[in-house]
Parts: sequence; C-alpha cells; structure tokens
Amino acid sequence: MPTAETTVTTTHTAALARLGYALSDATRTGILLALRKSPARPSDLADALGVSRQVMSNQLACLRGCGLVDATRDGRHTLYVLTDPHLAPALGELLDVVLHIDPDCCSGDGCTCS
Repeated sequence: MPTAETTVTTTHTAALARLGYALSDATRTGILLALRKSPARPSDLADALGVSRQVMSNQLACLRGCGLVDATRDGRHTLYVLTDPHLAPALGELLDVVLHIDPDCCSGDGCTCS
C-alpha cells in the first residue's frame, strides 16, 4: 500500500483524479456518502437523494466506471456497495477536513453534508 513517502506515479495521480471526478458531482458524492453506512438499492438511493431513477442509473454507472462501487445481486434486486473497505473511512476523513476548514458549511436547514 502506498504511503506518504512513496514516490507518486502517474497511476497514483490517475487514481486520485478518478476519485476527484466522482466527488465533483453532488449526486455521486451523496451516493458514496450513503454507501459508507450500508449497501443500497438504486431506487432507495434515488429516493433518498431526490433524483430520478434514470439519473441514479447514470451516476451509478459512472461510479462503477471509476471503480468505486460494485453491484451485487440480492434475489431480484441489485445492491450497490463501496468496492473497498478503506473507502468509507477515507470519505469520512475527507468530510472531517471539509468541516474543519469550513465549520459553517453544514449549519442551518440547507445542509448538503450527509
């Protein structure tokens, strides 16, 4: 596993750029934050995030393409999960950094942090 002392390669840069791209859209970010807690069905994610099922399908396809989520069958349903167990705590740490930098970002009724 790379550490801070590891020489940064173009592969490392590309991997972080994929994560940055995934986080650049509020719906994709909401999906990733929701999946930190538990696997979810696309319809449940769409309802929770207030988007259409078509938008959810497109965003989940993007996150699959970025290698951040996997789809697994659960009977007749599909559940989405984060691909790596390190991703959930990393997203939590990123959220903590945002809250440290801008503690007022999630104050009031217009909170977009989850």
